[in-house]
Amino acid sequence: MNPADRAFRAAPLPPTQIGPRLFEWGSRTYVMGIVNVTPDSFSGDGILGSVAGRAGAAVEAAVLQARQMVDESADILDVGGESTRPGHDPVTADEEMARVVPVIAAIHAALPDVPISVDTSKPAVAEAAIDAGATLINDVWGVSPDDAMARLAAARGVPIVLMHNRAEPKYQDFVAEFMEDMRAALGRALAAGVPPESVILDPGFGFGKTPEHNLIVMRHLAALCGLGQPVLLGTSRKSTIGRVLGGLPTEERLEGTLATTALGIAAGVDIVRVHDVRANVRAALVADAICRGEQP
Repeated sequence: MNPADRAFRAAPLPPTQIGPRLFEWGSRTYVMGIVNVTPDSFSGDGILGSVAGRAGAAVEAAVLQARQMVDESADILDVGGESTRPGHDPVTADEEMARVVPVIAAIHAALPDVPISVDTSKPAVAEAAIDAGATLINDVWGVSPDDAMARLAAARGVPIVLMHNRAEPKYQDFVAEFMEDMRAALGRALAAGVPPESVILDPGFGFGKTPEHNLIVMRHLAALCGLGQPVLLGTSRKSTIGRVLGGLPTEERLEGTLATTALGIAAGVDIVRVHDVRANVRAALVADAICRGEQP
């Protein structure tokens, strides 16, 4: 599929500077690797759940994971310190900062040329993360009426990911309300002073939606791309994939994730956020060759 044939993107998007790198949307699909500094990640990869005892072990493990992801061609590293799985234990801003700030600082020192995003809904955590070396805010409550995170992004000159979410999956007209939520979030960010090229949209697969809603989101990604912003897709190992596959556990959802990666790229998404970097990079290379006409 030639980029010119994609009616949902009438013109090329302007590039976005994320830390040391310029992201040229439409040239290829970028891959974001997930670094969970939590004890209770739904995917079972939370670093705090795998190390214990010695001070600094979590930071060392996170840097090791980050290096491996970059070796596997990750373009961005996304560091989060609070699980967002259903029924997760909330943490205070101070505890979340204690988890993510040392990890971000260490990854930034070890890999200074790699953009780092902070996955948080708390402005105080985001600001501390930026001070430590993060250059992108990934806001899982990006559609909240509170524009504090957008104002922070504008003040600090960093891009922001606005993810769709709701406290409960209740809709009268899901697609119409989903699109209106995203338009409103985009409008708030722009009004707060975030430049248009610094706003990335995320449909929030698995957040505030039933499994059926998640599948509908996948069918309407082209419409989201039509809002004229870069789009990030995060489906990796999500429960909807396990449900479609007959109840498979998280560690057996790679093939299902790769299907969503390829279909998302065909619809026009620009970034995929994943746990399994190497496999998704390979899937993206083939999908890009087909959909964008890019040859490796």
